[in-house]
Amino acid sequence: MAALPVFRWRLAPDGYATRRQLRARGLRPGGQGVAAQLERPRRRREPLVAYLYRVDLAKPVRPMTPGRWAALAKANTARRICPQCRRDAGYVIPASLGSCVPCAYPAPDSPRSV
Repeated sequence: MAALPVFRWRLAPDGYATRRQLRARGLRPGGQGVAAQLERPRRRREPLVAYLYRVDLAKPVRPMTPGRWAALAKANTARRICPQCRRDAGYVIPASLGSCVPCAYPAPDSPRSV
């Protein structure tokens, strides 16, 4: 196995892009392996690494189908339902709380019925 070419930060040649850069162009790696990597040196720590893919081998992003849109909407709706009071919170419930804010921090003067 050949070693990957390593470029310094911001010095990658044209024709290479990160996943985010590909996505911004409406592309995806499309099954190709990592072609090169960028390294950003840091003091007293390991360098930051970004993997690069070849733009000429990238494929267009697959379009969202109606079924995918429906599945995404259902998943996002499920993330808004409080598991304690079973109400739509109106926002995505943080995983750190595990429930809506009124259930996580009930007011002492107004007990909430479940």
